[in-house]
Amino acid sequence: MKHKLLLLYAWLVRTFFIFFPDIPLIMRLRGWLYSFGMQGADKNLQISANSILVGLENLKCGKNVYIASNVVINASCMINIEDGVMIGIASTLVSGDHTMEDGSYRYGKPKRNPIFIGRGSWVAGNALITAGGSLPPSSLLAGGAVLSKKFDEPGIYGGVPAKLIRKN
Repeated sequence: MKHKLLLLYAWLVRTFFIFFPDIPLIMRLRGWLYSFGMQGADKNLQISANSILVGLENLKCGKNVYIASNVVINASCMINIEDGVMIGIASTLVSGDHTMEDGSYRYGKPKRNPIFIGRGSWVAGNALITAGGSLPPSSLLAGGAVLSKKFDEPGIYGGVPAKLIRKN
């Protein structure tokens, strides 16, 4: 029941503020309102009007987090975004995967794994982070990259699937 109420709450916040401009004051207000349903959210959480957040109860954001336009966050399992993270335009974070059953992915049991984005990292535009993806602190995930596994070393990651391009 709590999940359904939070889905409705997130929809109401998004619907009410969709017509307000993406200026820092409004984006912080939007982040503050979303934070009531989150597992944790620190100060200065800025969320763009066109972003879609599903599963607020499994989302935790640190301070000074910026979520740009058209970002989709589907938190069926824990998603932890640490301090000072930027998530670029049209990026997607999904903490659940499908499995196959009777020859179809439609009816397979979901496989859920947490997502972690380390302090001071940047997820560039159109990036995808799937279940179990972990970006180390002070790292960059290049635009269009797909991160589906855990990395420990700070650096620049890119490609499909993402791999270390250069150490920081």
